[in-house]
Amino acid sequence: MEVITISNQNKTKTLKRFIGDSGEDAAVKKLEGEGYRILARNYEIHNVGELDIVAEKDSDIHVFEVRTRLNRGNYPNSEESVTKSKRTKVMKTAEFFIARNDLYDRNIVFEVIKVTHDAQGNILGVEIIPF
Repeated sequence: MEVITISNQNKTKTLKRFIGDSGEDAAVKKLEGEGYRILARNYEIHNVGELDIVAEKDSDIHVFEVRTRLNRGNYPNSEESVTKSKRTKVMKTAEFFIARNDLYDRNIVFEVIKVTHDAQGNILGVEIIPF
C-alpha cells in the first residue's frame, strides 16, 4: 500500500486514508455551503457501524455515507460500493443516533456523497446521490 507523509502534520497516512479524509472534508464543505448544519462526523457504535456525516437542513436529518474514489475507471462506482450489508449497518447505527438525540419526530434522509479524485489526489467532484 502506498504511503504518503502529510508535511504539515507529524503523521503518516496511507494514500487511501488521505483520499478518504480529504473526501470527507470536501463533503462537509459542500454541505455547509448548501446550508446544511453538521451534527456529527464519524459517529460510531461499537459492533454496529459508523455514520460518516449526519447533518440537518430544513428540519430534515440527513445521514451521509461518503464514498471517495480515485478516477481510475467506472467499477465499482461510489453508489454501487454501498452494499446491502453496508446500508443495513448505516440504518442500524442511525437508529442509535435518532434514539440518543430524540429525533423520532424528524424525517430521516439517507444519501451517498460521491467524491472523485484524480491520481494526484485533487478533488474532481462532489455529488450527493439518494441512498
